[in-house]
Amino acid sequence: MSEALGLAEIVGWSASMVVLDTLEKAAGIRLLQVEFNDLAGAMIKIAGPLGAVCSSLDSGKALAEAMRVRSTIHVIPNPEPAARPGWDAPPEFNPLMEQAVVKAPAAGPAPTQETKGNRMNTQAGFAVGLIETQGFTAIFEAIDTACKTANVEVVAREKLGGGYITVVLKGDVAAVTAAVEAGKAKVDGLGKLIAAHVIPNPTNAVLSLLPK
Repeated sequence: MSEALGLAEIVGWSASMVVLDTLEKAAGIRLLQVEFNDLAGAMIKIAGPLGAVCSSLDSGKALAEAMRVRSTIHVIPNPEPAARPGWDAPPEFNPLMEQAVVKAPAAGPAPTQETKGNRMNTQAGFAVGLIETQGFTAIFEAIDTACKTANVEVVAREKLGGGYITVVLKGDVAAVTAAVEAGKAKVDGLGKLIAAHVIPNPTNAVLSLLPK
């Protein structure tokens, strides 16, 4: 593998998605896969030219620190091919979590020189919202409130263990923002709010991890 390998291990699925969005918007990298662990964390694995990977990870680290979420950021400049089976995880389904714990983007065309230098060309025209709680009751109430508040679509539900669960919404920026704000306000007293985020114009890497 001639490209550098970038690693960003983030606590929380919603924070991981926000960091991933920033990684791709910051530089010309590509997502390899995201792998969950049982400590409510997600390992984002990216590849690309060394300079791009380093720049991307610097942006991701700064964002994680600003969000005050625990993260471990690292780059392997010239990964040893023989080590690949150790980090390139095969598909895996966790029966306890009832979902796949290794997520890989769908195959698509290789980035062009234009898209490598301008990640805006790969972005969508809508927003993705994420509400993450510890506890089912809280997330069920939050998502019901969110859907009653604005015209949004529920597109995914992810569990990371430890009682952490994230619901992902889709819609225009104003609707998603209103829905997330209303939903997170309902969590108090029912569970613990872990995070609530809105990603305007999510990148292809983020969209590739959502159900089609």
